[in-house]
Amino acid sequence: MQALVCSSWKPSPIKLSHIRLDGLRRYYLSSIKATFAKYILSSSLRAQIHRTRYKDSIPDRYRIAMETIEHRTVKVNGVSMHVAEKGEGPLVLLIHGFPELWYTWRHQILALASLGYRAIAPDLRGFGESDAPPSPSSYTSFNIVGDLVALLDAVAGPEERAFVVGHDWGAQMAWYLCLYRPDRVKALVNMGVAFSPRNPSRKPIDTFRAVYGDDYYICRFQEAGEMEAEFAQLGTRRVFEELLTYRNPGPLILPKGTLFGHPKDTPIELPAWLTEEDINYYTSKYEKTGFTGGFNYYRALNLNWELMAPWTGAQIKVPTKFIVGDLDLTYNTFGIKDYIQKGGMKKVVPLLEEVVVLEGVAHFLHLERPDEISAHIHDFFSKF
Repeated sequence: MQALVCSSWKPSPIKLSHIRLDGLRRYYLSSIKATFAKYILSSSLRAQIHRTRYKDSIPDRYRIAMETIEHRTVKVNGVSMHVAEKGEGPLVLLIHGFPELWYTWRHQILALASLGYRAIAPDLRGFGESDAPPSPSSYTSFNIVGDLVALLDAVAGPEERAFVVGHDWGAQMAWYLCLYRPDRVKALVNMGVAFSPRNPSRKPIDTFRAVYGDDYYICRFQEAGEMEAEFAQLGTRRVFEELLTYRNPGPLILPKGTLFGHPKDTPIELPAWLTEEDINYYTSKYEKTGFTGGFNYYRALNLNWELMAPWTGAQIKVPTKFIVGDLDLTYNTFGIKDYIQKGGMKKVVPLLEEVVVLEGVAHFLHLERPDEISAHIHDFFSKF
């Protein structure tokens, strides 16, 4: 998430895969256990859900499976954290991003539980049913990693290690978890956000403004109350329809007055992997809490940069697999594509074993390709 300069350093070989959907289907069918299938909706069923767009259309088998996910609240690091969990076996911690909740991992929770894992997905502080401290200073990487370590202590014990999966801000916090407490992580599958080493010469917000201008989404999120008001005017439901269906690999620019660049009554057709029930769930939760908790992660970026000075130049030393869609805006900014493919990330994540680039897939890859992502997670973790 910071400007990167690729060096001429030559990495040791890693597996770099560009995978189309047909190849992923073959991979999935050959690698995953039969027990996985009872929890996975076929493409035709997902299309059926999309066409009808009513709660009663959700197939009974999927609804019943969702109801087997258990929910509880755990006190961690001074905040109450809502946790969804299912399964028995090795612990897999699933960390969501923005604007998401535990719910973003629903497919992976069911799949991993069926494969013999204990899948746990919290609402991070500031999100959903977890506590949301009001100040951005409560959302540094140290606060969030403190929450996650305390959660691992509570659900598994202080000596136990977990498999970790992250996406978006969850990927960023997973990197920090591995940086600060590698003793608590067996292996990592991270998605979307590459590990960017700290740039000691410039604060991140200054970099974003210089490169993309004041209307870049991260810059727009900085002023307290401003984007909250604009999102409220647009409507929570419309915000989720816009963000979750965003597929432009270019930078996300949110001009004042037009936000997503078109009138708010412009029709949006949901893709087959995103249902009206999904939009309803997110809308109901965010209408209660608002977006401030999520914005505070962005508002703490410069503070976090200051606090992380002692880790300048530090490496991530946890076995890692990285997955990204080639249409993901995070993959197409700041020279990230070359940084990943030409060895820059391998230099700072020396135990990076595999990079998977999914062709034709955008930011929310674990929703767009849930079966394949679950298979990738299982395939990597089964090595340890």
